[in-house]
Amino acid sequence: MNRRTLLAALPFLATVPRARAETAPPPAVLTAQDKADLARIEAYLDGLHTLKARFLQIAPDGAASQGTTWLERPGRMRFQYDPPSPLLLVAGHGLFVFYDRQLKQISNIPLGQTPLGLLLRENLRLSGDLTVTEVFRQPGEIQVSLYRTGSPGDGSLQLVFADKPLALRQWSVFDAQRLETRVSLFSIETGGTFDQDMFALVDPRVVPGGDKYYQ
Repeated sequence: MNRRTLLAALPFLATVPRARAETAPPPAVLTAQDKADLARIEAYLDGLHTLKARFLQIAPDGAASQGTTWLERPGRMRFQYDPPSPLLLVAGHGLFVFYDRQLKQISNIPLGQTPLGLLLRENLRLSGDLTVTEVFRQPGEIQVSLYRTGSPGDGSLQLVFADKPLALRQWSVFDAQRLETRVSLFSIETGGTFDQDMFALVDPRVVPGGDKYYQ
């Protein structure tokens, strides 16, 4: 499985050539309420150190898949699909690593080139090198859409939070053609500790016994 195939299999991280990207959407005109909510979200994410949850992923073609995710901010994530999918994603040390257990093939992409990498930032600030394009509220929910100011071709990210209390519940990644991959979280647990081997970036093709890190 080559890099293109792996990225296609995990479209919520895929990037597209920037030459194909549409004109970057304009920044939102933020109201006082918008600014207050963004400040709350920044504080919430800064305080969110670990999260474990089941997930449901809906791909652009409508295909659904499930699995378990572990998030440890800053910079670490494990995204493990339920069988029979052989795919696993591990984030750490500035990279997203994709592993196909069946084919024993591995590929990676820099964390800083993916929309989802924004969620793993330390001291996340929703301004400056990030552009917020929309803050949308409905009863019990806040949605924030954003992209990297200097590289809109990397795609955009929409974060969905339950409100009162504030809690991350969903994210969507949009590519430059506005194709959406949505990930919803449920059975969420926060505040735990994880075995750091879960986030090890080991190439099992060259490290004897390295497969154990990807089970």
